[in-house]
Amino acid sequence: MIRTLLESMSPALLWGTVALVLAAAELVVPGVFLIFLAIAAAITAIVELVIPMDGAFQLLIFAVLSALSVSAGRLWYLARPAASVDPLLNDKAARLVGRSVTVSEAIVQGEGRVRVDDSSWRATGPDAPVGAQLTVVEVDGATLVLDWPAA
Repeated sequence: MIRTLLESMSPALLWGTVALVLAAAELVVPGVFLIFLAIAAAITAIVELVIPMDGAFQLLIFAVLSALSVSAGRLWYLARPAASVDPLLNDKAARLVGRSVTVSEAIVQGEGRVRVDDSSWRATGPDAPVGAQLTVVEVDGATLVLDWPAA
């Protein structure tokens, strides 16, 4: 049934349908890739309307246009990198610099633990009793470097 339907469709209409399906798939599964194949299919449909050709040549045109459109799209995206509004977006530790934290295990001989929200972090800094409020001045791996708040 599908084969007879495909055989009865004009090639330009078939390529137009492929273009619409690929464009719709890009909306459902965004990846900034299928849209370029949809563009290639749409241009193939237009070329088929202007210059009727056999199936093998249509596939060749589609393959060449796909390669060109994907390459052009890649170059376009590389020329316009997405600028993050927040450079610390995925760096939770770096976001803690400047924040006041509470000592949860006394800092003795420069080492202890502090509480940050619902997490406990290893900390280094001046000796401080449990409950003291210190400020994060640096992050060294998974260790918070602390100091007394500025007066």
